[in-house]
Formats: sequence, C-alpha cells, structure tokens
Amino acid sequence: MRDPALSGVYVSYFNETHGMVRDTMRRFVNEAVKPHIDAWEEAGAFPREVYQQAGSLGLLGIGHPTEFGGAGEQDVFLKVAASEELMRSGSGGFVASLGSLDIGLPPVWRVGSEALKARVVPQVIAGEKIIALAITEPSGGSDVANLKTRAVRDGDHYVVNGSKTFITSGARADYYTVAVRTGEAGFGGVSLLLIEKDTPGFTVGRNLKKMGWWASDTAELFFQDCCVPADNLLGPENSGFFTIMANFQAERLSLAVMAYMTAQLALEQCLAYVKERVTFGKPLSKHQVIRHKLAEMATQVDVAREYAYRCAARMQAGDSAIAEVSMAKNFATSVSSMVTDEAVQIFGGMGFMRESLVERLYRDNRILSIGGGTHEIMNEIIGKQLGL
Repeated sequence: MRDPALSGVYVSYFNETHGMVRDTMRRFVNEAVKPHIDAWEEAGAFPREVYQQAGSLGLLGIGHPTEFGGAGEQDVFLKVAASEELMRSGSGGFVASLGSLDIGLPPVWRVGSEALKARVVPQVIAGEKIIALAITEPSGGSDVANLKTRAVRDGDHYVVNGSKTFITSGARADYYTVAVRTGEAGFGGVSLLLIEKDTPGFTVGRNLKKMGWWASDTAELFFQDCCVPADNLLGPENSGFFTIMANFQAERLSLAVMAYMTAQLALEQCLAYVKERVTFGKPLSKHQVIRHKLAEMATQVDVAREYAYRCAARMQAGDSAIAEVSMAKNFATSVSSMVTDEAVQIFGGMGFMRESLVERLYRDNRILSIGGGTHEIMNEIIGKQLGL
C-alpha cells in the first residue's frame, strides 16, 4: 500500500522541512528504537538515554518555543509529521512516554515565571530531564473541574495534600505539572504548580500494570503536607483550568494521529499477511470476504487521517476548531478500534500471540478513546459547540 505521508495528495499539508523531519525521525526509530522495542515492552520502560538521543536530534523540541531550544510551536504539521513516524515504532506506550513533555511542558513556557522557564524548559527539550502532567485523581478522570488535591498558601510556599493516578511518565519524571485546588469548588478554583521530584512530602507510588502501553511507566503520586515554593505557581492563582484547556486541543489532535497510525500499522500488517497466508488452497487475499474487510479498513483509515489533517490545517490557520478536533479524536479512535479488532481476526490465532504486532496494537488502542477526554466527553463538547 502507498505511504500516505509521501503521496502528492498531501503536498498542500507537508513541505520539504517536514520531509527532513520525517527522515530524521525515521532513522531514529529504525536505528535506536525498533531493535529494542520488544525488550522495552516486556521491561515496562525504556532507558532514559533515549530521551537524550531524541533531544540531541531536536525531536523533543518540536512544538515548543525556539527561545528555549525548540523548533517553534506554530507549525502544527511539523508535529503531525514527526508523530506519524514515531508511531512506526509500533509501541503506543513508548510514544506516550517519550512525548509526555508535550502535555507537561506547555503550561510552564506559557504561564510560568521567567526564572522557571529558563531553568526547566531547556533541560526537558534537551532530554536531560523528564516532565509529566498530573491531573487525573482516583476519584475522577475527565472531570477536571472537580479535582480534590488541595494547595493552601502558607507564606512563600503552598502546602499540597492529595493524590494523582494514571500519570504517564509518573514513575521517573523529574518535574510534574500538577493541577491543584486553591480556591472554591468548580473550574474557577483550579491552579497549576510545578512540583519537583525531591520536594519534601511528595512520594511516587507504584508503577501501575496496564492492559496496553507497556513501555510507558505509569504511576500514582501522593502529596502529604508537600511544601512547594510559591514561585512554582504557573500563571495566576485559580487560572489553571484555562491553561489546561489551552493544551487540550493539541493533545486531542495528537491522540487522533496516534489512533489513525495505530490503524495504519494494523492495516499494513494485514496487507502483508493475507498474501502469505494460504487457506483452502489459496492466499487469504483471494477470498472476497477478506478483500472486502481490507477495503473497508483502508477507507476508514484514509478518512480518519484526512479529517485529522483538515483539523490541523484549521489550527495552523488560527481558527477555533474545538468541535472538529473532538470529532477527529472520536472518529479516529473508533476507526482504530474497528481496524485493530479486524486485524486480530484476520490473523486468527497468530493475532492472539504476543509475538504479533497486531496483538500489541489491539491492546494499545484501547486507551486512545479514554485519554485526553473520553469519547463521551468529546460528544458533550461537540454538543455544546452545536448549541445544545
């Protein structure tokens, strides 16, 4: 099957610079990641040195300000191109963990103090330090406005009490962008604090065992009278909810990319397999029912990709695309669910084996319609944008 990213159809979306980034990311994935990814999946983590490798190549700086060593945050398609190639590692967990800076770091460079920006952002972009975003709590996931972790101002510090869970890169991050309650109930009382790993009163819990995303460390965090310098407040007090929302569009587009690439990889695996696997005296590809399955899968993947590109183009132009990005995430994750399920079915017993890539893609896919706002929350957002 053609490589969609290289087709002339997409020339209006991608340029020569994007192609150069693709080449760099492809070499990084083929040389530094793929030979080890199976071992990293089994280990539940990958070496910290990989962050430094990616940082030295400039790959971690994509989507982040040039003044701190990034490639700039304005070129949405530069991020799309890099993300598509990174997903060819075949491990959603690896991609999520290496990319945790894309959700943890923007609040720092958007609204952090100048001193905090200068100290934290260049280190993370260089791959020397790891940052995580800590919002989700045991009592609720997508309901950000009702989080319970409390931060009380005490002189030149905040005293934080509470806990977080399901935090990507949580087990080994150096910095955590943490959503806390500093005011009254509701979205108006939420703030963001940058909390460093060795802060007294802060404890990282167990590395959680997950259905998928095995290569990504995922942890619980605990705060017990945790003393955080007031200078680590990101933006004005009680403005954190809006800072979180500002990053959700990019995160949801990223999840859409992960979804259609998960589906693309599963489709490619199937297209190769059906030509080799012989049943009832002929290749699977010669059975009409299989050909029709693959035709439907290919159609859905192409539509999901193209609609995500259209949303990216609107974001690039500075348009509000709140409903459309939510639609893109929901559609792409629905496609990924269908395609990975069909891929396992086409592979049969081999699709159930851990040595098969489609088995991992099937597991990794399941989180995509949950993370960054569930399918149901996306529909609520879409409904509100429709005036309902």
